[in-house]
Amino acid sequence: MKIVPLEAYLILSVLLFGLGVFGMIVRRNLVAILMSTELALNAVNIAFVGADSHLGLVDGQIFALFIIALAAVEAAVGLGIIVAIFRLRKVESSDELRDMGG
Repeated sequence: MKIVPLEAYLILSVLLFGLGVFGMIVRRNLVAILMSTELALNAVNIAFVGADSHLGLVDGQIFALFIIALAAVEAAVGLGIIVAIFRLRKVESSDELRDMGG
């Protein structure tokens, strides 16, 4: 069985994290911003699991499970907020959300 080097995990993780941050900055659709956040969180998971595989520990996998749980909660709450904003103001773009006051 061929072992994947740690550098491969880290390069993939950095690329995915960069794409996630780029998506958060560039995108205007609220759902796309939420998906970019999920991509960045999954990039961190890849880095944790890759380092864990290289070191032979299980700590990174435990952290990855916590991040997965955090991402699920973030997606549920984020989608709830996005649906509430859309129902209240009929807004799909983050540019149209200038004021959050009532």
